[in-house]
Amino acid sequence: MDINSFSPMMPTSPLSMINQIKFEDESDLKDLFITVDEPESYVTTIETFITYRIITKTSRGEFDSSEFEVRRRYQDFLWLKGKLEEAHPTLIIPPLPEKFIVKGMVERFNDDFIETRKKALHKFLNRIADHPTLTFNEDFKVFLTAQAWELSSHKKQGPGLLSRMGQTVRAVASSFRGVKNRPEEFMEMNNFIEIFSQKINLIDKISQRIYKEEREYFEEMKEYGPIHVLWSASEEDLVDTLKGIASCIEKCCKATEKQMSGLSEALLPAVHEYVLYSEMLMGVMKRRDQIQAELDSKVEALTYRKGDTDLLTEEIGKLEDKVECANNALKADWERWKQNMQNDIKSAFTDMAEENIHYYEQCLATWESFLTTQTDLHIEEDSEDKL
Repeated sequence: MDINSFSPMMPTSPLSMINQIKFEDESDLKDLFITVDEPESYVTTIETFITYRIITKTSRGEFDSSEFEVRRRYQDFLWLKGKLEEAHPTLIIPPLPEKFIVKGMVERFNDDFIETRKKALHKFLNRIADHPTLTFNEDFKVFLTAQAWELSSHKKQGPGLLSRMGQTVRAVASSFRGVKNRPEEFMEMNNFIEIFSQKINLIDKISQRIYKEEREYFEEMKEYGPIHVLWSASEEDLVDTLKGIASCIEKCCKATEKQMSGLSEALLPAVHEYVLYSEMLMGVMKRRDQIQAELDSKVEALTYRKGDTDLLTEEIGKLEDKVECANNALKADWERWKQNMQNDIKSAFTDMAEENIHYYEQCLATWESFLTTQTDLHIEEDSEDKL
């Protein structure tokens, strides 16, 4: 692998470099817009799958046109993620949603599942587009622009099976050797990831439980409105009061349903995305350690003169550059990721808190209005009785 591929600032062409400088210096200037929509189900004798339409609009000169429309299935997204990890092993690649079951969904191809996945895939591509390095990856460009047969042909141009097996064997061997002297900053990074993973998984479980309890409360509350209407038919003196209660319950039901929608569409996906990020970060650290472990093994071999010393010296020099580039790429991406994570989590919880406040204000105003009306009626009735 070209050691330059580890650099966090590696555009693929001079024009890409210009675009990248614009992207970094002028955050409001965006030249790549991606939309994922219109899922379609396909049923064959072998399998059932869903494709999504991807529309790309861009002003970048390295693209042949300013607009592209293609259809991709989930395994195409998996291929792209794998190619990005292969080309940039210590950059933080955005996570994909799980292959089969998203938490809270039961059927793989029901409407809620498809809608949730569509939004997650949309976010995945746009996070790549907003990344200062990944956005210029050639495989990403092919993914956005190539027709189905062209993408299939491009996939076959990757390294052969034996080559991939060799890389895997070396990676596994490096992981078994481990890293003797991991730099302190990466030790701190690893500790942060472990703690973050524990906390975000706990938040995810609590959020899921809150949503479940909200749904149970909503389903139960929906039954009370009709019950009060039926009750009013047998209580002549309480008809208006009971129907008023039923109306209040119905309004609160609608408010609760809207609140649940906000929870399932905003907070839950935001939290769960960072659960997936925590798993992916562990993989990034492991790949960084594998690169360093390979260097350590060569240094050890040279120390004990296990092999051609001239060849080992040359390989060590290349690996030192590779480790340095890998470390620099991760350090640069790490700060960027932490800032984005803090902004995303803060925004998700702030928005949810504001929605909760609005929800309780709506419910309170509904019942206060009802009580005020009832009080006025009682005052009028008392006045009439006195007269």
